Amino acid sequence: MNGPGRCPDCHRAVLWTRTLPGATTPGGKRMAVDRDPDPAGNTAVRRDGTTAWVSRRVTEQQPLMGYERLHMPHPATCPAQQQALPLDTAAPVPTAPRAPQQCVLPEGVIRLDDHRRRRT
Repeated sequence: MNGPGRCPDCHRAVLWTRTLPGATTPGGKRMAVDRDPDPAGNTAVRRDGTTAWVSRRVTEQQPLMGYERLHMPHPATCPAQQQALPLDTAAPVPTAPRAPQQCVLPEGVIRLDDHRRRRT
């Protein structure tokens, strides 16, 4: 599906685009952007020769062109995809216990061996 649609999580109106190949991505993936242009966004959106909506990241090397409009990626504004923060920021966030001889991983990263042990 390419074009106007709704977010499956929050049901807001979005524009489904196909990503263009870039320096860090192969392109061709689907990406939802907020339907209305936003000057604070970082995604250039336009229609290609087949009238399909395509998007790409705006960079210094590839600035916004006159035929493109700047949109905000929908995951950045989707309330269903935002991580809930604790109300009291002074209180420590509970974390899973770690083995004493393992290095500390960034939050949200798990060790696959630990994950596999819990599954069996």
